[in-house]
Amino acid sequence: MASVAFVTDRPQAPARPGAGVTVTGGLVVLACIGFAAVNVFYEMTDHFADGPHAESASGIAVMNLLVAGLKVTGAAVALLSIVKRPRFLPPALLGVSLWGAFAMLGVYAVGNVAQAVGMASGLTGTADQIDMAGIGYVLFFLLYAAGYGVLAVSYSRRFELRKGVVVLGVLGAPVLLGVILLAVPMLLTALGLFPAS
Repeated sequence: MASVAFVTDRPQAPARPGAGVTVTGGLVVLACIGFAAVNVFYEMTDHFADGPHAESASGIAVMNLLVAGLKVTGAAVALLSIVKRPRFLPPALLGVSLWGAFAMLGVYAVGNVAQAVGMASGLTGTADQIDMAGIGYVLFFLLYAAGYGVLAVSYSRRFELRKGVVVLGVLGAPVLLGVILLAVPMLLTALGLFPAS
């Protein structure tokens, strides 16, 4: 006799994250939106139109818009990671995005730490170049990366994502960072929006 599947026999959807993860997600969203607002503010006030960067103002405008778009996308990814289950986005794709954001910010933060260590040791500058604003900047990015790490781990556990999702996100992050920091500026230079060095 065939067994009857009752409603209670169906697999349960993953539970919402705990309060700590939810708060972390909210803080990451606020950080992304706040950071994007800085880029928008720069463009609305023509911040780079005068002064030493005036010659690069058009290229900087393109970079500002690109980075602001990435930050808004990052906010959406963080927000979606703390809801029960986004209906329009496969869990694996959101997982790759979370791990990618974590890895990209982590690589950037570690690079800043390495630069600070180089300055402090005299290899790439002097310790006098390190100030409280710079230290705060590095700490902020370390916390920013850690926030995405918390979200990525929580989301992966809740949706039982495979290790391939983690690997794809982590390996894709340096590629994206390279595109933003190297490939796009090179393209903008070729288009005449940045001065050739």
